[in-house]
Amino acid sequence: MFLKALTLKGFKSFAEPTTLELEPGVTVVVGPNGSGKSNVVDAVAWVLGAQGPRTVRSARMDDVIFAGSSKRPALGRAEVSLTIDNGAGLLPVESSEITLSRTLFRSGDSEYAINGVPCRLLDVQELLSDSGVGRQQHVIVGQGQLDAVLNARPEDRRLIVEEAAGVLKYRRRRERAERRLATTEGNLDRLQDLLGEVRRQIRPLERQAEAARRHAGLSEELHGAQLYLAGRKIADLRARLAASREAKAGLDEEQETLRASLARLDSAVGAAESALTSDRGDDLADHLRRVEGLRERARGLAAVLAERRRSIASAASALADQDVVAALEAEATRLRAELDQAETWARELEPSGEELAAAELALAGERAELEETLGDAMGLVSRDGAAADARGQLRTLRHGLDRDRAEQSRLGPRVAAIADRAGLLERERLRLAEEVDDAGRSAASLVDGAENAAQRLSAAESGAERAETVLRRADQDHHSWGARADALAMALDEARARAGAERLADVEGVVGTLLELVEVDAGWERAFEAAAGEAVAAVVMAGPAEARAALDHLRRSGTAGAVLAMAAGAGAGELRRPGAPADSAHPGLLRAHARSVVAGVEALLDVLLADAVVAAGGWDEAVDLALRRPELTVVTLDGDRFGPSGWRIGGGGPTATGAALDEARARAASCAAAAADASEQMRAARDEVSAARTAETQRAREAERGAARLAGATEALARVESELQVLAQDAESARDHQHELARRIEHDASLVAALEDRLPALEADEAGIARRVAAAREAKARVDDRAAAVAQLRTGLEVRTASLDERRSLLSGRLGDIERRLDRDRAEAEQASGRREQMEAAALAVDRLDGVVARHLATLDAKAHDLGEQRRQLATAIHERAAHLDRLREERVETERRLAEVRERAQRAEIEDAELRLRQEAAVESVRRELDCEPDVAVAAPRPEPAGGTSIAQRARELERELRLMGPVNPLAIEELASLRERHEFLESQLEDVRGARRDLAKVIRAIDAEIVQVFAAAFADVAKHFSSLFSTLFSGGVGGLRLTDPDNLLETGIEVEAKPAGKNVKKLSLLSGGERALVAIAFLFAVFRSRPSPFYLLDEVEAALDDVNLRRFLDLIDEFREEAQLIVVTHQKRTMEAADWLYGVTLQPGGSSKVVSERVGASA
Repeated sequence: MFLKALTLKGFKSFAEPTTLELEPGVTVVVGPNGSGKSNVVDAVAWVLGAQGPRTVRSARMDDVIFAGSSKRPALGRAEVSLTIDNGAGLLPVESSEITLSRTLFRSGDSEYAINGVPCRLLDVQELLSDSGVGRQQHVIVGQGQLDAVLNARPEDRRLIVEEAAGVLKYRRRRERAERRLATTEGNLDRLQDLLGEVRRQIRPLERQAEAARRHAGLSEELHGAQLYLAGRKIADLRARLAASREAKAGLDEEQETLRASLARLDSAVGAAESALTSDRGDDLADHLRRVEGLRERARGLAAVLAERRRSIASAASALADQDVVAALEAEATRLRAELDQAETWARELEPSGEELAAAELALAGERAELEETLGDAMGLVSRDGAAADARGQLRTLRHGLDRDRAEQSRLGPRVAAIADRAGLLERERLRLAEEVDDAGRSAASLVDGAENAAQRLSAAESGAERAETVLRRADQDHHSWGARADALAMALDEARARAGAERLADVEGVVGTLLELVEVDAGWERAFEAAAGEAVAAVVMAGPAEARAALDHLRRSGTAGAVLAMAAGAGAGELRRPGAPADSAHPGLLRAHARSVVAGVEALLDVLLADAVVAAGGWDEAVDLALRRPELTVVTLDGDRFGPSGWRIGGGGPTATGAALDEARARAASCAAAAADASEQMRAARDEVSAARTAETQRAREAERGAARLAGATEALARVESELQVLAQDAESARDHQHELARRIEHDASLVAALEDRLPALEADEAGIARRVAAAREAKARVDDRAAAVAQLRTGLEVRTASLDERRSLLSGRLGDIERRLDRDRAEAEQASGRREQMEAAALAVDRLDGVVARHLATLDAKAHDLGEQRRQLATAIHERAAHLDRLREERVETERRLAEVRERAQRAEIEDAELRLRQEAAVESVRRELDCEPDVAVAAPRPEPAGGTSIAQRARELERELRLMGPVNPLAIEELASLRERHEFLESQLEDVRGARRDLAKVIRAIDAEIVQVFAAAFADVAKHFSSLFSTLFSGGVGGLRLTDPDNLLETGIEVEAKPAGKNVKKLSLLSGGERALVAIAFLFAVFRSRPSPFYLLDEVEAALDDVNLRRFLDLIDEFREEAQLIVVTHQKRTMEAADWLYGVTLQPGGSSKVVSERVGASA
């Protein structure tokens, strides 16, 4: 058996899934500080069930989840899987490989699994316990654990040996047996209490049977009387209900008549309202409003025309002035004269210019001819370039045509692939849609289940709180009555001791002490003790002869005591002394409050209490009564005594009687039973709370998983739909691209054909084009030289005429400005004349429109007058119809008033009818519920004949009073008595069974203890032997050993470590150096490893404090264990790396996660 593979996902620094393939032998894990190599050891400890955060070097357990970095976000869970090779069959599983998994979520939820099957932590621990890997994980030695071993308590070191030896499973068995034993003890106590309670309940049941029989007779007589009275009541209610229904029928007929009259009046009122609303008053008013609107619009138009007339008049007076034009014309004349002078000077320079112009003209002609020739040549060049362009374009078109055809051939499979993918995704979309619907329904159902589970948990917790309150009260009552019973028992024991009852136990004729044989009413105990005096503690004997023998026995034994002798056959009257007060004369007689079930004791009480009376008013009244009646013994409820023998204030403690003790014990037993029942109820309630909490947690987790499943399915559906949309767009784009390629191929093919036809003609002219272009360029060069000389002459002429050009330019600019202004002024004058004519025409049009508006306004005024007259006539007719409608409405209101009165009377009749029905139903329900019979049976019930001439109702009241005085009875007393006896026998058999189970559990515990002692002793002996051997190996010349702190108690003893290196005389391990302490701890751990081997060991930097010499010894020890077990060592030491069979390197990039690389050292070597 060995570790085969370790997989980390999101554990500490391992953000990405990382798997370490492990092999037998020595595996060394190396890496720089902080790279995460020790996290490999933590991962193994964690997956094997480590519970404390400190075990995995964390402050909280969720710190093992990757917390994120600057380049990677935090993860939501950590998961570690450990695969173990079980080829040797050491683990009790029918599989050659076992994979243990543990997952922790940030929510705090944790999961364990064995071969993918969810399980509990206890299942993992029990699976590994027989293989030498226990809960303490002694096979994993982490950083700092060497010092922890040495600094640990001796009992903690014992745990390491026990775990290696497999003792912990025996201890768990012993704990389970002890828990069962404690449960058995509790069951035994409860059974004994139940037996006592059953025995106390049997006696009162006999008296209850007689009371039950008398109660049944009275109840039967009362039932007959109540049945007759109820029948008479129901018959009376039925008669009254019939009369009420007859009156209600008459009122219903009257209501129908009034409703018919009201319907007729409603029809008449509706007809009158229709006639009133049918008049065209609204239409006439609308027509009149429209006419008035037109009149207002006509008046508005007239006002607008008047305003227009005023604006035309004001615009006619704003025309421009014409005097400026003459001055501008004079200025223009002067400027023209100056310009003519400048023109004269310019003409004097014209001959030179003409000569230059002639030369330039000749050169221009020659240049024109040469440019034409050069143009022809360039045309040839252009044609030559067209041929080259045609060849280049042809190459481009052919290349593009090939590319388009290749693209067209590729598009076909792509479109088909898109269609196939779209079909597949559509089927996936339909499946996911169904899954989303199912997940939605399931999630809703799970949420409802979680809410119901939470409600059940709340109800269960409330029930548990109530059960706990009941248990607490029952325990308080049990302790209170138990303490009272103990106090009464002690008091009775003291009384028995004073009376010498112990000495008289063997004497014949002892009935018991007086306190054991009498029963005193509550509150009268002190008065009884005061009246009885010393006789309270006396022993009652069966007769005078027995009393004499008892006194003789006390005398001979030298013991003080008191006895009372019962007189055989003596009655109360015979024993009462002369002068004793009669009951009727003294209602405060104490004798009425003390009794006994023994007839002879009753006679003694008659004698002892014959002259004892109780003064209820206190000791003052008692003194007065004692003075008036000195022959009496007057006592108070507080224990004061005033009699012929003297007066005494106060008494002893509370009087303890046998009846009081029996009552206290019965109450204590009853409270104990109630407490046991309450405890059982509370245990059941707690079990229910636990089950409800488990169910609530399970339902909540299921709801979360259902929500996660719904979210995952919804997300997957959204992805599929998004991909479908993308595919649809791709398919459409591909089809468009196909069409475009087909069109482009057709177009390019036609262009290629045309270019191939033109290209031969263009290429035929290319040969002679270059020659003609060269000749034209040489001729043009010669003409350019002559043109340069003429250009120099032109430059001088232009310099001389520059000043004349500037003067002419200034004069021309000024003359142009004046001429433009003259043109503008003349245009304004012409425009003003035209505007005047327009204004006059507009004024005439306004006058004509004003006349039209006036005529229409007169027509509208006449129309408005006619409409007003028609409206007045219509108002008169409407008034007459309204008066008729008012009369109809008044008649209708009167009819409604009469109908309301009849309806109110009918409602009162219906209320009375409902009340009678309710009273009848209540009476019927009362008969059915209380008398358990039908109403017709009660109505037909015979009349009972009460004795003594009393009425039936009076006899029923007397019977009820007698039953109340009797109080509650137990009608099942006989059956309960038989049931109690059967229960008594059953409890006795159960008690014997429980005692047998207790004996068996004690034997089991003793056997387990013996097994623990044997296994531990053998393991300790082996560990001690190997420790001494390993110590002498690691410390050359040194002496080391192990000893037990308590050798006589092998079940609980601890283990002390003794170490003495060579040359040192130290007694405390704390005085050793760091390296020596490390070697001592290594010797102890490896002694445990060798004594009780485990399949693998993990060591995390245990040799960090060792020097070269000690490191060599440590590596020799590792080499010895190489063949015995699999070792995984985390180290920084180079020599340790050299001893490895497999070497794993762990690295951590900044902002990243841990990475692992491996190398087989033996293979590389």
